[in-house]
Amino acid sequence: MTQFSIVVPTLNESDNIDILLKQLFALDISSSIDEIIFVDDGSDDGTPEKIRTWQKNHNIRLIQRTGEPDLTASVLKGAEAAHSDVIVVMDADLSHPHDKIKALVSPVLKNQYDVVIGSRYVPGGDTHDWPLYRRFLSRLGGMLACPLCDVNDATSGFFAFRRQLAATVSEQAKGYKVLLEILMANDGNLRVKEIPIRFKDRVYGTSKLSFSHQIAYLQRLMTLSGGTFSFNTAGRFAVVGLLGVVVDALMFQWMISQQAGLALAHFVSFLAAVIFNYVLNTHWTFSQPQTNRWQWRQFSRFITVGVLALLLRGGVLALCVDGWEIAPEWAIFPAIVATAAINYLGAAFYVFPDTQNKTSNNLRWRVAAIGLILFCILLRLIYLGVAQLIPDEAYYWQYAQHLDLGYYDHPPLVGWLIWLGTAILGDTESGVRIGAFLCNLIAMVYLYALSQNLYDKSTALYTVMLFSILPIGFATGFLMTPDAPLVAAWIAVLYYMERALVAEQRAAWLGMGIAFGLGLLAKYTMALLGLAALVFVLIDPQARSWLLRPHPYLSALLALIIFSPVLIWNYQHEWASFLFQTTRHVSDSNQFSVHFLLIYCMILLTPIGFLAAGSMFLVNKQGQRDSLQNRKLLFMQIFTGIPFLVFLFFSLFDHPKFHWNGPVWLAILPAIAWMIGADVPGKFAQWLQKAWRPTLITCLLGYAFTLHYLVLGIPGIPYQFFTQHFFWRETTAVVDQIAEEVRLQTDQKPVIVGMSKWSVASSLYFYNHAAGNLDIWSRNLFGDTGAMYDYWFPSQPFTTRPIVQIAMKPDQLDHIREGDNLKKMLIKPGKIENLIIYRGDIPLRRVYYRISEGFKGSGNIFP
Repeated sequence: MTQFSIVVPTLNESDNIDILLKQLFALDISSSIDEIIFVDDGSDDGTPEKIRTWQKNHNIRLIQRTGEPDLTASVLKGAEAAHSDVIVVMDADLSHPHDKIKALVSPVLKNQYDVVIGSRYVPGGDTHDWPLYRRFLSRLGGMLACPLCDVNDATSGFFAFRRQLAATVSEQAKGYKVLLEILMANDGNLRVKEIPIRFKDRVYGTSKLSFSHQIAYLQRLMTLSGGTFSFNTAGRFAVVGLLGVVVDALMFQWMISQQAGLALAHFVSFLAAVIFNYVLNTHWTFSQPQTNRWQWRQFSRFITVGVLALLLRGGVLALCVDGWEIAPEWAIFPAIVATAAINYLGAAFYVFPDTQNKTSNNLRWRVAAIGLILFCILLRLIYLGVAQLIPDEAYYWQYAQHLDLGYYDHPPLVGWLIWLGTAILGDTESGVRIGAFLCNLIAMVYLYALSQNLYDKSTALYTVMLFSILPIGFATGFLMTPDAPLVAAWIAVLYYMERALVAEQRAAWLGMGIAFGLGLLAKYTMALLGLAALVFVLIDPQARSWLLRPHPYLSALLALIIFSPVLIWNYQHEWASFLFQTTRHVSDSNQFSVHFLLIYCMILLTPIGFLAAGSMFLVNKQGQRDSLQNRKLLFMQIFTGIPFLVFLFFSLFDHPKFHWNGPVWLAILPAIAWMIGADVPGKFAQWLQKAWRPTLITCLLGYAFTLHYLVLGIPGIPYQFFTQHFFWRETTAVVDQIAEEVRLQTDQKPVIVGMSKWSVASSLYFYNHAAGNLDIWSRNLFGDTGAMYDYWFPSQPFTTRPIVQIAMKPDQLDHIREGDNLKKMLIKPGKIENLIIYRGDIPLRRVYYRISEGFKGSGNIFP
């Protein structure tokens, strides 16, 4: 072991100096300690004098700083004065275990690592005797920094590093977290290791940590991340923001008083506040010398952030007014407050970024990824309970009303999750969708872990960002369909498969069996991953050895046990679900649909994502020397390619639904994300990297715009989209009125028949369940298939009660299939009528209906 220096910053630590030095000189590596440098920040308790008494017989140096105490400045001053090339930093309060210095410094001296951290937050680490609030604050500080610098304990004050790294720290560096400064200044270019330590609270003296230090840490963290933040700008932004609130609120109140709609009032008031805030923020809060070109770019960014905040606060406004029944005049205030943070962070990081501290492309993408992920989560969470259910969700809600081991057209997991969600949150939109939201969070965790194993932490963060924003992930995290739990289970299976087949971890087979079984309970599509696993094992020589071990077979048995409820249900119902899923692809007329499949892939991935995914199948493996990386790439290609080939085969003669291929691309998503931050050659790859920025922003704006449009509307844009499959709350109210009129005229309760397989009936059921006064059937009443309605409400042979047919299209009232005639089954069928559905005075959609005096029975009218 060669020589190293120890730097100890001090401020009023006289009671600890003697104990600390005795411990250090008692170490078996004391001969390797070249010097101990104390950097004192103006102690007035005799600390310098205590140090000088040791200088007589030991190589101890004392540097006394003047000016404002600052731990970062003290450590950098000591590093600058050190004689050795390797430095250990530790506190003087005896909280750091001196016996760990050897483990800390040896890897740096051996040139194995550039920085070694004594970590409290890796396995084996601990914060002994700390009060709960300090544990929480410390954990929170580390969690905030972790996504930016790839370590678990970026706030540690006990670490070893190479002296030349101190020169990379910015001159503006200050605060109590010098390790963070070093890590961020060398963004991703250091070899870093963490070793566990047991951190003890001080016995003598008092802690120097205060609330102001915590605020300073947050300020510095934002600055290092590329944001413009200071107490000056924060104060000015707060003043401008408060003035903007006044402008916003006054304009909103005036618009409401003029009988303007909720959407129009909040749009106009927000626009007035945005213009007001932009002018003041540009010329006062974040004032910088700018060219005309930069001003237009800056203004476009400001508008982008403003529009996202506007569309998000529309959801808050709807939640307050419609969900919590708060008057609009008061609801505007929590809506304004809820989006203030988005406006500020967007301004600090995106509109007016810090131009003095140059940040790397990797760090900028990391910060963007964190912001975009959080915005997506918040957007979904706010609109979760205010956006009405689509018919598919209402149908799966019916699953939960008829809880069973299985169902005709899907396995039962979606119904079970809805049952659990509605048991907690009630039969509401939130209750139905909370399962999808939580499944999406689980999927993010597994996807991050999978991507980190395949590449690194930066790529893992980018992957979660893409998953959150691309339609494949955003939709499954919002809409409660079988795809929501399927995607979570699919990613979990990919994670465990990679750990088992590539990393060769036997324990992963247990997790794989559980995840695979749950995936089969979600959707039969999960079986495609089993086929992909078999192909990978046959191709990869190392993975092939698993064929001779019991683990894969025990894992398959476990998955089969978990899947057994579906087997039991199918056995009890003559294998109906299996027959439906296997025969519907071959029983219909042939339809070449490869072009549709490719279009659907581009919808789910975006065109840029689809091109990036395709390019990953053209990577030249021979150019890579790392065989492990070759196997990882093969893993992603096989687990994407095999399922895709299956869909491609069926699209040769069958028309796929647009969302079926969604999970296929999850395996290749880490490779797509890797390309975002990688230094890849070629104009095409570089073009893809640049194209991601507008693609992601466009997706976000599209989601926010669509949700706002469906919930509150967009001023000036009529409801011409989604009209056939949305606004069922208002439609149900109109159907209720029609049914009541028929009841009063005939003195009989009419039968309401939704003229679709299950969409109309399910939607009417959900939005009538509170009143429960409608007798609702599906089209299976007429003898055609109604999926699970065939089991729940079998067709009746005859009734003289009035029949009210409800349809999304007029032709559905006469025909279910080409060539049939439903009028023959009805007693005195009336003419086809239609009504426009309104929300207030805003037209939403049109509904078609026919009233008949009775039903003769289905008979055999279908060709």
